[in-house]
Amino acid sequence: MKIAFSTVVLLSALVSASVTAVAQKETSAGVEVERDLALLRRDLRTEKKKIIAANLSLTETEATKFWPVYDQYIADITKPYDAFYASVKDFVAQQKTLSDAESSAFIKRWGQLLVEIAQTRQRYIPMVEKVIPPRKAAVFFQIDRRLYSLLELQVVTEMPLIQQP
Repeated sequence: MKIAFSTVVLLSALVSASVTAVAQKETSAGVEVERDLALLRRDLRTEKKKIIAANLSLTETEATKFWPVYDQYIADITKPYDAFYASVKDFVAQQKTLSDAESSAFIKRWGQLLVEIAQTRQRYIPMVEKVIPPRKAAVFFQIDRRLYSLLELQVVTEMPLIQQP
């Protein structure tokens, strides 16, 4: 698990560096962050499978069964995350000019998307446990959650607060 921790720390440093290296363009309505979000997500996608493979000890038989389920999981969980990041991008671009109704709609949508993400993970637990032992499945979901948590933390840390009157 030392490898997992050090890899997550390394990924965190890479993600932080990529975001701070890109200057955000401020507009009269908010901030343009599309490039920042794209870099964060690309970095995560590039490294995630490598990190999981390095820290999840799979036999050849388990790997043959696990990786197709993993690929489907990633395809399914990417959909609500795409909507989440689009929502964040829209919010940040308009955060200075949001009405009360728009602010309320944003926070409700954000909550809905987080529920969809959690439900997607929940749906995949039994599928992953069918192809690898439950203990290994738990390790997979721990690593998966940590990586997405790092990304989410970076994104929400970079999000400005809604401008108050």
